[in-house]
Amino acid sequence: MGGETMTIVRTGTSVAAIAAWLGIAGAAAAQTTIDMLHVENNPDAVALWEELAAEYEAANPGIDVNLEFLENEAFKAKLPSLLQSDEAPDIFYSWGGGVLDIQRESGALRPLTEMMDAEGGAWRNTYSEGAINGLSFDGDVWAVPYRTGVVAFFYNKEQFEQAGVEAAAIQTWDDLLAAVQTLKDAGLTPITCGGADKWPLHFYYSYLIMRNGGSAALEAAKSGAPDAYLDPAIVQAGEQVAELGALEPCQNGWQGSRWPEPLGDFADGRAAMILGFEDTNLDQISQATDGQGLAQENIGRFAFPVVEGGAGAATDTFGGLNGWAVTANAPDEAIDFLRWFTAPEQQRRQAETTGMIPVVAGAEEGVVDPLVRASAEALATSGYHQNYLDQDLGPNLGRTVNDVTVELWDGSTSPEDAAQTLQDTAMMEEM
Repeated sequence: MGGETMTIVRTGTSVAAIAAWLGIAGAAAAQTTIDMLHVENNPDAVALWEELAAEYEAANPGIDVNLEFLENEAFKAKLPSLLQSDEAPDIFYSWGGGVLDIQRESGALRPLTEMMDAEGGAWRNTYSEGAINGLSFDGDVWAVPYRTGVVAFFYNKEQFEQAGVEAAAIQTWDDLLAAVQTLKDAGLTPITCGGADKWPLHFYYSYLIMRNGGSAALEAAKSGAPDAYLDPAIVQAGEQVAELGALEPCQNGWQGSRWPEPLGDFADGRAAMILGFEDTNLDQISQATDGQGLAQENIGRFAFPVVEGGAGAATDTFGGLNGWAVTANAPDEAIDFLRWFTAPEQQRRQAETTGMIPVVAGAEEGVVDPLVRASAEALATSGYHQNYLDQDLGPNLGRTVNDVTVELWDGSTSPEDAAQTLQDTAMMEEM
């Protein structure tokens, strides 16, 4: 990566380390340090994590838990080299999918099956079978389930009212296109878009593939079925992405916007909608110019619309199953901390503070925000849930999905060429 300087923000510093640096007599350095790398930019979440780490350290003398932060794109770019170096964290945030599979195949990860199954499966049994299976490969568990979620639209109620748009009436893709045009006609920016990072736009392409082709189209593509990416449902999804892009729905400079800048646009009222995560209504506060953002009563939520005649159901969901992976040389203490950190009581506290949807049994009562609870209910009734394609398909094919989505959006490629590019990339991976 061209000698680029890497900056990791460390958000947890032990009292013992500070004392040692100051040369205070009698201060003892920690016997074991656990480095935990994450992408969380919500200050309330990080403050709670620091509180939890301090509680664990107090109960386990000689352990120093180091919380380390990297911005989302930097995290994805740096992690592969970190995992092959002496700088590898002990624990790191994972989106699962093909990327996690490649990491475990490289020998960078420590399998967690034995610990999960100890004591009659006491740890494993705190999770649903689906959560465990989603982070397992070849019979082994490779990450501890942490949170799940669903991508949906969030909207500014005042701006919708100003333009005369009814959110409840947006049921189909054509309804959404009509709403975008109505918002533009009212002099408003319909959608805030993260074009530089690309993955925020891949949500649209992925959802449209689901809505057009249903689970069958996605499962065929992921299984390597012949010409799966040339499926008419995928071509049609590309046509629809291009159709939305042609309306120019995004803010000025969207091509250079990096997450979480779109959150700031939404928080400051510069766009009427954002396609975001289950906790977007809460997360936008941290990116607001005034530190307060949109009032919660001014934010609404609606599911990604269906495509008329499509095979996908309105209840099919798209979003994440996130976990914590442990690196091959991590100490046993890292796993012990992770088991404690993801236990029901700690998960409940995190759900209350951050708006996440926990996956450990007994922590769901912590989901108190009404919009986050709506996401949780959508997941509970989902007939099919698809993980983020840019993670599920692995780094190469996932990156290609992101690339062609932006090219479809700005009109620099055709739906047929985008599908062919995906097919060519898939075939190269099979060689």
